[in-house]
Amino acid sequence: MTWLVVVAVVLVVAVVAVVVGTRAYTSNENAKASAAPSVAASRAPSTLDTQDLSGDWTVGEGSEAGYRVHEVLNGSDVTVTGRTSSVTGTATVDGSTISAATITVQVGDITTDSEQRDSYFRDSALDTQAFPTATFTLTEPVADAVPSGSDTTEVQATGTLELHGVTKAVTATLQVGLSGDGVDVSGTIPVTFSDYSVQAPNLGFVKVDDAGAVEFLVHATPAS
Repeated sequence: MTWLVVVAVVLVVAVVAVVVGTRAYTSNENAKASAAPSVAASRAPSTLDTQDLSGDWTVGEGSEAGYRVHEVLNGSDVTVTGRTSSVTGTATVDGSTISAATITVQVGDITTDSEQRDSYFRDSALDTQAFPTATFTLTEPVADAVPSGSDTTEVQATGTLELHGVTKAVTATLQVGLSGDGVDVSGTIPVTFSDYSVQAPNLGFVKVDDAGAVEFLVHATPAS
């Protein structure tokens, strides 16, 4: 009967390991995915002199960024979105053209609906101690990007994305619209994590797709 006891102990240990591993990665509930950020159709009327928007702009309050990934968790399809308001940046506008822009995100501040998941992504997947930020830098001017009045434009922006210490050329799809004291810009950048030397989690009970997206909605105002 000794071998039966050994087998039973092994099975119990295996079950406990799976349960502990699952709890260490995520909560008992599926992630509650946020909608993709976009420039609101209805915005505050612009208080700017729309005849002269040229100059330097600063990204600040009212901005957010993060990621969207798909995973299979305990056999169920789950969409996970992480968000942070720790976003900074600058831009230069010439008429209606965005001639330069840099957006930096504090990756370690990105959160989902689960602290356990966040800890895994922060410490194991993205190693934010070594690589605390992700940065999008515009490399080509975007003509006719800034609309007038309450209009919204949709444009393609060519740039680079620096993530996990790796820089790659990317194309972001942007929406741009004037709002109150500044301009709102939303964007999505498709990413393949292995291109940035990021290992998508595959822990048996959960498998994360290698492809996902970086998403952002920033509010920029004229630099004082």
